[in-house]
Amino acid sequence: MGASGKHETDIEHNGSARRSSSGKNYVYPSSMGAPGPIPMPIEDRRHRVFLIPLFVTANIVVFIVTMWRNNCPDHIRIGGKCVLRWLGRFSFQPWSENPLLGPSALTLLNMGGLERNHVIHQDEGWRLISCMWLHAGVFHLLANMIGLLIIGLRLEREFGFIRVGIVYLLSGFGGSLLSSLFVENQISVGASGALFGLLGASISDLIINWSIYANKCLALWSLVLIVAINLAFGLMPHVDNFAHIGGFVGGLLLGFVFLMKPQYGWMNLRDPRGEQPVRKYSTVQYVLFIVSLALVLALYTAAIIALFKDVDANKRCKWCHYLSCVPTSRWKCDGSS
Repeated sequence: MGASGKHETDIEHNGSARRSSSGKNYVYPSSMGAPGPIPMPIEDRRHRVFLIPLFVTANIVVFIVTMWRNNCPDHIRIGGKCVLRWLGRFSFQPWSENPLLGPSALTLLNMGGLERNHVIHQDEGWRLISCMWLHAGVFHLLANMIGLLIIGLRLEREFGFIRVGIVYLLSGFGGSLLSSLFVENQISVGASGALFGLLGASISDLIINWSIYANKCLALWSLVLIVAINLAFGLMPHVDNFAHIGGFVGGLLLGFVFLMKPQYGWMNLRDPRGEQPVRKYSTVQYVLFIVSLALVLALYTAAIIALFKDVDANKRCKWCHYLSCVPTSRWKCDGSS
């Protein structure tokens, strides 16, 4: 610790966590012969943000292309069926078919929506990635893009586009894998698996870099609550909660692998010009890194093998279907309301 207390620099972290400059994050300047009253903080690098806005733009462009290809007036012959008909070929499917203001299920499938039989029996594994860029409607797109901006911008500013991009894409891929293992005869689209991955990575960031954040308990519980509420909504029909769960678990583990920050040491005050601050990782960080990397490799490999060997995961786990939909008096889980 410095001679006169502790200073903190606010950063965004879901509105509650702040970057904390504790004693071990300070280094005395080389011009000082002895410790002064206030140590100088080592500034963390802030990265330029461009990947998350690029992802948002890409999702919007893909949705526009999807609506152009859908061309509701061309296959809805009865007048007045398409929503917002004045948009022409960009008008939306009837409310009764798609209440999210979007295209038909067939269009989503043709554009690369995720469907188990196409992945396994028609050798279309690329759907595990393409489905991440498709959305079922305007409301679906808006919800995911707002969430992506809120969560993704902070992570990219903090860790850079390479690490955040890897976490985003691999999390979305993990969500697609789990969805394909359990969801049959349904089309799944959306960036929410990757978005849940960024939520999981945010939790990893707090845990693995625990010593450099203030108000971390509040931030951690806030994130856990957000995840729990969103997973609870996923228990309703027509929501692919397996993609959410797979993306979250993938992001949580990948966060421990890619979002680890080094701990700063002190310069030798007797000869400050001869040393640079010591950068090191704690034992806990190393353990979390190794365990998480092993789990990521094992789980992803097992999921890929099980999927392409056409393993029926629902037979292996009789109760797992309740993780995606719980029947009530108001709805059933067979696709009917």
